[in-house]
Amino acid sequence: MMHGMSEHIIKVDEGTITTPAGFSVAGLHSGVKRKRNDLGIIYCETLADVAAVFTTNVIQAAPLKVTKEGLAKEGKLRALIVNSGNANACTGEQGEQDARTMRDETAKQFNLLPEHVAVSSTGIIGLAMPMDKIIPHIKQLKPEATTASAAAFNESMLTTDTVKKSTCYEAMIANKKVTMAGAAKGSGMIEPNMATMLSFITTDINIESTVLQKALQEITKQTFNCITVDGDTSTNDTALIMASGLANNDSLTPAHEDWPIFISLLRHTCEDLAKLIAQDGEGATKLIEVKVNGAQDDEEAIKVAKSVVGSSLVKTAVYGTDANWGRMIAAVGYSGAHIHPETIDLSIGPIPLLKDSQPLEFSEKEATAYLENEEIIITIQLHVGEGNGKAWGCDLTYDYVQINASYRS
Repeated sequence: MMHGMSEHIIKVDEGTITTPAGFSVAGLHSGVKRKRNDLGIIYCETLADVAAVFTTNVIQAAPLKVTKEGLAKEGKLRALIVNSGNANACTGEQGEQDARTMRDETAKQFNLLPEHVAVSSTGIIGLAMPMDKIIPHIKQLKPEATTASAAAFNESMLTTDTVKKSTCYEAMIANKKVTMAGAAKGSGMIEPNMATMLSFITTDINIESTVLQKALQEITKQTFNCITVDGDTSTNDTALIMASGLANNDSLTPAHEDWPIFISLLRHTCEDLAKLIAQDGEGATKLIEVKVNGAQDDEEAIKVAKSVVGSSLVKTAVYGTDANWGRMIAAVGYSGAHIHPETIDLSIGPIPLLKDSQPLEFSEKEATAYLENEEIIITIQLHVGEGNGKAWGCDLTYDYVQINASYRS
C-alpha cells in the first residue's frame, strides 16, 4: 500500500531498508545481550557513495573513530556492521583495536577492503567488547533482501527501544524511480546534536558522496538535531546514508531540476525516523511537537522549539494533562533566542491560550482532553521575523526514572 505525501513523494508502507536496489541485511543474536538480536549488517552490492554525521560529544566511541578513518579515504562503503548491548565507548586502546577487528573480520568474511566497512555500536558505556561472542557470529551473518531479514536487522540495533523504527519512500527523479528507506534506534540519552541515536538510510539514487554529505548535514539540522528525550548527548550517535547508484539516474547535484524532490525525500525519511525516536522516548506515552513561527530566522525558531520541548516542566505537564502555558512561555524566555516578550501567541492543538502574551479564556476541560492524545502539538508565534522551525520530544513519566535507575542491573 502506498499513499502520497507531497505530489512527488510516495510513502511505501511495506518498504524496508532493503527496498532500495542493491541492499541486503541480516541480524542475529550473538549473546552480547541476553535475548534480543544484537549483531547486524547492511551490505551493498555496489560501492556505495556515503555521507555521515556523528555526535557532537567530545568523548567519541571507538567505532566512530574507525568509521571516520575509513570514510576519509574515499567516502564509499560496501557494508556496515552494527552491534547493540555494548557501546564500545571509553574503552581505551583495546576498544579501538576491537572496533578495527570487527571491521577487518567483516571485510574478510565478505571479501571487502577494510576501509569499505563501517562499524557502529550502541549500549552500555565503559565495558570491554565481548569479542569472543561477536567474531564467530560475524561469520554467520547472511544478508538477504527480505522483510524478515529487515526486521531481524532492525532489532539488532535496539537497546531500551520498545519498537523497531523504519520508513520508506519513493519518487521519480530524472524520469527514474528512486527509493529511499531508513532504520533507526534511539530511546534515551537523546538530545541530539544528535541522540543515542543510530539512523541508517539506504537509497538507490546515483549521487556523489560530497554532494550527499552537504545535503545530510543540512537536513540533520532540521530533523535529528530537533529531537530531545532527556537532554543527554551520547558518545556513539551516527546518521549514515548509503547510495547504491542503481536507480541509474544522472548523478544528482543541487543544479539538477529535481534536486528539490531529492531534498524532500531525504527530509521526509529523516523526519520520520527522528519522530519515531522521540515518540519511543524511555517511558514515554506521548509525542510532543513544538512548532515555532515568526522567529528571527529558522535557526532561532528551532532553538525556541527545542527549549520548550526539552523542558522537564513542560514534559511533566503534558504527562499530567495540565495545560500549564506558564511553563511553556518560561522556556521560550530562557531559550536564548531573540523575542519580543509582549507579542507571543501560543496554542496547544486547536486551543489558543495566549494572544500577544496575554492569557485567553479557554476551557480547562477541553485542554485536558486534548492533552490525553498520543500526539500533542504546541504552536508558538513570536511575531519577530520570518523564521520557522519544529522540534520533537516526549512526555516525562515515572517509567523514565525507573528504566534509567536500573539500566545496568
